[in-house]
Amino acid sequence: MTSLRQRPGAAATRILGIGSFQPERIVTNDDLSQLMETTDQWIRERVGIVERRFAAKDELLVDMAVTAGTLAIEDAGLEPSDVDTVIVPNCTMPSPIPNAAAQVAERIGIKAPGAFDLNAACAGFCYALGVASDLVKAGSARTVLVIGAEKLTDAVDPLDRANAIIFADGAGAAVVGASDTPEIGPVTWGSAGDLVETIIMREHRYIYQEGQAVYRWASTKIAPIALEAIEAAGLTTADIDVLIPHQANLRIVEAIAKRLRAKGARDDMVVADDIVYSGNTSSASIPMALDHMRAKGTVKQGDAVLAVGFGAGLSYAGQVFIAP
Repeated sequence: MTSLRQRPGAAATRILGIGSFQPERIVTNDDLSQLMETTDQWIRERVGIVERRFAAKDELLVDMAVTAGTLAIEDAGLEPSDVDTVIVPNCTMPSPIPNAAAQVAERIGIKAPGAFDLNAACAGFCYALGVASDLVKAGSARTVLVIGAEKLTDAVDPLDRANAIIFADGAGAAVVGASDTPEIGPVTWGSAGDLVETIIMREHRYIYQEGQAVYRWASTKIAPIALEAIEAAGLTTADIDVLIPHQANLRIVEAIAKRLRAKGARDDMVVADDIVYSGNTSSASIPMALDHMRAKGTVKQGDAVLAVGFGAGLSYAGQVFIAP
């Protein structure tokens, strides 16, 4: 049998830098109450959102991804030429061809990288972070730029009270590279295909979700996935400094945190609540929350961060990583 040469990979990986971008336009709950039958109190009570950011009509998903990716590379202390692979998890590109990743890479100045999009909806960043880490460890890549980016306002009926109050636009990015010590834990992922109809694109145009069914699933089924990710990393719940669930709904975030604390997570574990002022940005929500929390000082370098994403598919994924 012929033996094929293999590329040597890294023993371990880490996040080298992060960055994020949000559009300038702030949309409050009172703004939405002018367009549909809703109120600020109703929105706060049900999803916890106070305001969100909407992109301009000519502001594209690719534009937001370029800015977030550029900032992440700068934060890592690298040049675009140091990156050899670009992954853009998203579910709102207006067309599947061309993909976002190749366009983003070219505009940032990354020449001829491996470039592909990944669609695991709101779990996309955690999926892509796991793939990036494994690519570096396998020797298939040296430095990977992961950018969760979404323009959800293109995929939501602006008069649909159930969804228009939730979704928003933005991008968050992370650079993944080799490390002497493991700083990105194994990804724990899966799917619940029997529930695929609970979140769909209606008429291939607008997002539709069965809100109560998704809420019940996420608030009960995701904490066990988070616990699996902690175990896979060789840690205990008491080791977790920061919890960043996908920012889908503040009530879901709080339910996950409560279940983890019942399993031994510390009372002082910091819990991301970026949804309050950013809304639900799908694959962008976890890296964007991480960047915002670092800027505020609620996440510090060296913190053990538990990230867990979940959404359409229904797909879910999580891992523990060390904050850069």
